[in-house]
Amino acid sequence: MEMKQDLDQQQSPSPAGDHDFPVPPPQRRLRGFAASVSGGGGGAVATKGRKEREREKERTKLRERHRRAITSRMLTGLRQYGNFLLPARADMNDVLAALAREAGWIVQPDGTTYRQSPALASSIPADVPPVQFTPIPIRSDESPLSPTSLKNYSVKASLDTQAALLRIDETLSPASFGSVVAERNIKNDKCASTSPVNSRESFEPDQLNREHAHDNAECAGTSYVSIYALLSSGMMNTYCQLVNPVAVRQELRHLESLNVDGVIVHCWWGVVEGWNPGKYDWSGYRDLFNIIREFKLKLQVVMAFHESGGNSSGDISISLPKWVLEIGKDNQDIFFTDREGRRSTECLSWGIDKARVLRGRTGVEVCYDFMRSFRTEFSDLIESRFISAVEIGLGASGELKYPSFPERMGWRYPGIGEFQKNLRLAAKARGHLVWARGPDNAGHYNSRPDETRFFCDKGDYDSYYGRFFLHWYAQTLIDHADQILSLTNLAFEGIEIVVKIPAIYWWYRTSSHAAELTAGFHNPTNQDGYAAVFDMLKKHSVTMKFTSSQPQACVQINEGAFADPEALSWQVLNAAWERGLKVAAQSTLPRHARDTYIKILQIAKPKNDPDCHHLSFFAYNQQFPAIEMQREMISDLCSFIKTMHGEANDDIED
Repeated sequence: MEMKQDLDQQQSPSPAGDHDFPVPPPQRRLRGFAASVSGGGGGAVATKGRKEREREKERTKLRERHRRAITSRMLTGLRQYGNFLLPARADMNDVLAALAREAGWIVQPDGTTYRQSPALASSIPADVPPVQFTPIPIRSDESPLSPTSLKNYSVKASLDTQAALLRIDETLSPASFGSVVAERNIKNDKCASTSPVNSRESFEPDQLNREHAHDNAECAGTSYVSIYALLSSGMMNTYCQLVNPVAVRQELRHLESLNVDGVIVHCWWGVVEGWNPGKYDWSGYRDLFNIIREFKLKLQVVMAFHESGGNSSGDISISLPKWVLEIGKDNQDIFFTDREGRRSTECLSWGIDKARVLRGRTGVEVCYDFMRSFRTEFSDLIESRFISAVEIGLGASGELKYPSFPERMGWRYPGIGEFQKNLRLAAKARGHLVWARGPDNAGHYNSRPDETRFFCDKGDYDSYYGRFFLHWYAQTLIDHADQILSLTNLAFEGIEIVVKIPAIYWWYRTSSHAAELTAGFHNPTNQDGYAAVFDMLKKHSVTMKFTSSQPQACVQINEGAFADPEALSWQVLNAAWERGLKVAAQSTLPRHARDTYIKILQIAKPKNDPDCHHLSFFAYNQQFPAIEMQREMISDLCSFIKTMHGEANDDIED
């Protein structure tokens, strides 16, 4: 019996006070990294655990990207096929609120949701103000025209599904396009289809006239958008002499009859200071400006610090100043260079912005001296407000970009272009000389993104080095513009300053946006590459002028270029408006077509915009002198100008 009691005492738990030391609590079995360290293994095991954690982080990133891609596709479908007015960065609350409103519910700012009925509405506290929502048309044929929906506007209700596939709503988020590339087939794009429903022949003969007249009626009484015509550079020779004053007057007389507000004239650095540094000759421009003043037209001038290759519209070839080209023979670092070592004389390299290599002056100083000379020469025209704005050329073609698409080097659309590598001085100043070389796996001028290891999906553009290089490459462009604009405000204080942003729309529906990257805009699918640019422009209170894309042929877009001009326009214009910038536009190609004018009108005066955004002015190119335009073209242009001015008109020719 005593032995049994002793066994029972050993098996039963005893109070802590019966022992000299407290019973230690049961220990948890160590797992993962802690178990590997306590169990031995030393540094090798720790390294293995660290690598595992890094791999898990990468897997988490991939899962997050996959989730965002799915969310983006869902938002795209709701916007495109359901006409949901979701914000650019919509979250789940925005989606739920939109779905509730479609179902007939009322959604309050604090999230209170109820049906529109007297019984339920009376239970809502009186201090909660009701929210007035704009009715949302769901798959209606009466929804506003989007920039690409003109050809689908008359499709009947039985073809709604097909029409939805062809329509891109202007409220689409820019990030949503890159995520649906894999699901979209180029052969089914809006311009490449051979279906009779999508073809131009399926329209009634007078349908475009009726649609245009409808737009004219809606635009009556809207905001006034000024219209400017770009004059060709062929009227001025390389010695700054006005070539044909009689032809100039004839051209201006016709523009006056069209009721345009003014003209735009390029003041070429290679002409005015073409032969000797610091010697400026403005005589030909003085004669031209006096003639323009006779017709009481406004004038915008462009400080053109780039070269012009000339074209079929009468423009002449204009190079950089001859003395600059002479310096470039001995010091080629003043120009950009491509991966094969070829120099681009289209504009000066940003690397000499602070280097005194131009006869004792820096790249920024020669630009400032040119602008200051213009201000001194034409102070009377500036004071009288005859000169309404000054546009500053900040790169190739006068646009804020690198010369990454030079046709003289063999580039052809839709090539991705090349990084310009001659940035040694700027890179050395920042302590990253190796960055000036650029990536060696980014292809050539006419490569496709999927042909390179840098721009392909999951390519090196999104690696640590890729992100660092692209950020530095884009920031160098922004810093260049920042320095020039700081001095511009000194030279042209009180005058509207304009900066032109390029429309690089090809490869926009790929993940890398390769063409934008080589031009200096770090705008892949997962990043907004225009935000930092527009923040800098906002600091200087300039007007952003966007070159609205008008491709020569729709089939050119769809032949594997993954282009999306409308999505790019949506991103650029809305990003600028969100930052309070004044926005203008310029046509890239000289097209005189009625459907082109309607598309421009949709950009100039967006419909159903609660903030009533609109363009400040619009500039159009002339393919040939206005006096040679056909009667039908003149009629369409007159109607377009009246509509942009907010005037109703019924001058459409049947």
